[in-house]
Amino acid sequence: MGYVLLAGAIAAEVAATTAMKYSEGFSRLLPSLLTVLGYVVSFALLAQTLKSVAVGTAYAIWAGVGTATIATIGMVFLGEGMTAAKAAGIVLIIVGVVVLNLGGAH
Repeated sequence: MGYVLLAGAIAAEVAATTAMKYSEGFSRLLPSLLTVLGYVVSFALLAQTLKSVAVGTAYAIWAGVGTATIATIGMVFLGEGMTAAKAAGIVLIIVGVVVLNLGGAH
């Protein structure tokens, strides 16, 4: 159940960060409210996750998957360019999360 909650936390964080892009510096009401709501939901779900998943593992997955997903959304949907450095960074994030999990962080 912990990893299901973690997936929800990641989805809420990604939605909040995407909404933040459209809030135009918190000058637009609806995207600003979605940003705040998304982060509240994300942290609440992450807190629940920590009841059954080690903090290092949960945070690594939450931050890593969230970062890689937002970078991908930026490139695919928001017109941000793909560079070799950006691709390498995403791969390194994913490898880091996998190594943390294989290395006994949980």
